Amino acid sequence: MKILVTGGTGFTGKALVKRLIDLGHEVVSLDYREGLKTDEIRSWGAKVVIGSVVDRAVVEQCMEGVEIVHHLAAAFRELDVPNSFYDEVNVGGTRNVLEAAFKVGVKKFIYTSTCGVHGNVDHPPGDENAPIRPADYYQRTKYEAEPLVLEYHRKGMPAVILRPAAIYGPGDPERFFMIFKRVRKGFFPMFGSGKTLYHPLYIDNLVDVMLLAMEPGKGDGEAYLIADEEYVEIETLVKKIAQALGVTVKMPHFPVLPLVIAGHICEKVCKPFKIAPPIFPRRVDWYRQNRAFSIEKAKRDLGYRPLVGLDEGLKRTGEWYRAEGYLD
Repeated sequence: MKILVTGGTGFTGKALVKRLIDLGHEVVSLDYREGLKTDEIRSWGAKVVIGSVVDRAVVEQCMEGVEIVHHLAAAFRELDVPNSFYDEVNVGGTRNVLEAAFKVGVKKFIYTSTCGVHGNVDHPPGDENAPIRPADYYQRTKYEAEPLVLEYHRKGMPAVILRPAAIYGPGDPERFFMIFKRVRKGFFPMFGSGKTLYHPLYIDNLVDVMLLAMEPGKGDGEAYLIADEEYVEIETLVKKIAQALGVTVKMPHFPVLPLVIAGHICEKVCKPFKIAPPIFPRRVDWYRQNRAFSIEKAKRDLGYRPLVGLDEGLKRTGEWYRAEGYLD
């Protein structure tokens, strides 16, 4: 089939594009800038269109002949932009992609949202009916696009919403890298009790369920939390990463409140200078917000089975970081 992947050069997008091409599909990737990653996915055989989802003309250009849409493109952590930018990209951009997909009659629209729409899970594990309480503008706008997806599903375009947990794996130079880097040095400061729950999602497992969601009649009009089989306390996660790297790690505990305050201050100070803040509220939330979910609905409706467990996933990720020189 001909498949459009918006955000195809992102960590998740690249993994999905590679798998789709390996399976023989024709892939169009819409990305907002040129770079080494666009060259790489072109070398695999993907067609890359440079542009933004906020540009209706570009979106319509990409949609010609497309049968399946995977909408991943989003504003995540942008520097020196007003909060309204997140609305323009994550809500307005999603509306543009939906409208264009509906016009050409695509067979399936898969929207990648985030488990972050649920915020802190008071009674883990949470399911899809857990309270919606996004903690920042990224999570808020990702959720505000979900009703648009369901609106177009009611109009007759089959659509599925996926809410991934904490994605990690080979090819990820950012999300888990900070944890691996600190553990590799043998010292990991733990703010708070370390008992906060965290739910990883190995990249191959996520791509597996993205492919399942493409199948006719599967998950239409529904939202699904997607994660690995196992969630763990963050202290346990750090220890497992140490095991994967074959190192010992010291983990002294410190109060979390000063870090919360520092995160808010650091983000405000760095933003006007277009500097990536070393700490910011969403990163601090890792120490204090429970993220643990039930994946029973995805198992039941989509046939999802996470095949790569946490220990194996961390081992593969650590090997990739080392091979790429990230842990030198």
